[in-house]
Amino acid sequence: MTRRTGRRPGNPDTREAILDAARAAFAERGFDAASIRGIAATAGVDPALVHHYFGSKDQLFLTAMNFPVDPGQMVPRVLAGDRDGVGERLVRTFLGIWDSPAGSAGVALLRSAVSNEWTARLLREFITTQVLRRVLDQLDVDPAELPLRGSLVATQLIGLAMIRHVVRMEPVASADPETLVAAIGPTIQRYVTGPLPTGT
Repeated sequence: MTRRTGRRPGNPDTREAILDAARAAFAERGFDAASIRGIAATAGVDPALVHHYFGSKDQLFLTAMNFPVDPGQMVPRVLAGDRDGVGERLVRTFLGIWDSPAGSAGVALLRSAVSNEWTARLLREFITTQVLRRVLDQLDVDPAELPLRGSLVATQLIGLAMIRHVVRMEPVASADPETLVAAIGPTIQRYVTGPLPTGT
């Protein structure tokens, strides 16, 4: 047998070097522009090693974000049903994650994003590319409108997370989730499928 050269695949230093390089790449260049090859070069490893640890670029991004939920499992729940119910299902799914024990990682990320531009960029990329774009791409929406619609939806979801879990403003902080779904869902639905205001 030929002995492998270089670092062993199980070396935690290698894994952390890849994650550090990935966080920097995603924050500086965004998810779409960052490449596995570029991240590997920055970390000083072969691109195959990145795939060995993390599989795909999506999985590398989720690990770099330390987010507890895979959007690939969340988004189908939002899309499972008629188009007019997307807003309510999005709020319900969102609350199901943030109100659970797994949501504590999201709260920590949100707190950090408020004061750290680097984390804010990562959070922005996560929300845009991993959640909202996956939802809006499946709906019959004008591609030119996707950035504005996605940003408007984000104002509601991030605002909800801030008020409920960071600021803890009552009565939203302790409200029954279905009350919030009924109150916020229609607004998000309007942002997703309703007419947008025309510029002046």
